[in-house]
Amino acid sequence: MIAPKEKPVIEGEMDGNAFFIIGTIKKALKRAGADDEYIEKYATEATSGDYDHLLQVSMEYAEF
Repeated sequence: MIAPKEKPVIEGEMDGNAFFIIGTIKKALKRAGADDEYIEKYATEATSGDYDHLLQVSMEYAEF
């Protein structure tokens, strides 16, 4: 599993839609050099709870 060297920075407004947030973070992680295993780890963690959990996990993986 390869993590990006730095957290990707998400610029602009984030839509409140959970699918949009997950997709945006996944793309940013890929651009930052994360491998597919790391990106799937993010997606699994992010979707393992409610919307607030999704936001908390997303903030661990990227800067908003």
